[in-house]
Amino acid sequence: MIQILPLEGVAEVTLGTDLAAVVTDRCELENGDVVVLAQKAVSKAEGRIVRLTDVEPSAFARQLAGDDGDARHLEVILRESKRVLRARQSFVIAETRQGFICASAGVDASNTPEEGTLVLLPDDADASAARIREGIRALTGRDVGVVISDSFGRPWRQGTIDVAIGVAGIPALLDLRGTKDARGHELRSTQIAVADEIASAAELVMGKANGIPGAVVRGLRLEGDGTAADIRIPEDRDLFR
Repeated sequence: MIQILPLEGVAEVTLGTDLAAVVTDRCELENGDVVVLAQKAVSKAEGRIVRLTDVEPSAFARQLAGDDGDARHLEVILRESKRVLRARQSFVIAETRQGFICASAGVDASNTPEEGTLVLLPDDADASAARIREGIRALTGRDVGVVISDSFGRPWRQGTIDVAIGVAGIPALLDLRGTKDARGHELRSTQIAVADEIASAAELVMGKANGIPGAVVRGLRLEGDGTAADIRIPEDRDLFR
């Protein structure tokens, strides 16, 4: 049986917060658990915050912002982007420096530490997940997986779901290629983004408005070690970019 246990009663995360200690303080972990932490908690702990008063917008940012947007916000999005793929007024779909394709390059103005600030994605969420996992092991001796999740939109479907942007201690993909289905047919292309599924399942007990920055998913039996980078589709197979 799979259980999803919310990490309730967590104080506001600030620069330098030890997230491994936060997790172990709020939950008695077991070997094989998967700890899911919201990206924003990780970013706040790592100081990935920008003050709009410190930002001087470029001409391109002013152009994108138009009359209604904040050019400083657009400038931060551009700085976090490897390239802009689509833009409609101030709404931008970009490839981030980390290789994700998402709205606003992951730059978020909600649930920020204070007015006039923006939260950015972690510089390397896979590395962040690995550090938190090692911190949990040092504190408890438990061998757990860690997923850092963020809300992404999806082409052709309304609404957001949480996906994994950082992974450690579990496979990010379950590769079923070469196995057979119930009728004996060989599966030639099936890979399941299990880390994304875990992130979305955990979000059911977290949520932006609930003040719950994480959850523990228990009862999975996953072997292997992957990264969120494994999930990103190679550019030569991307039909939409």
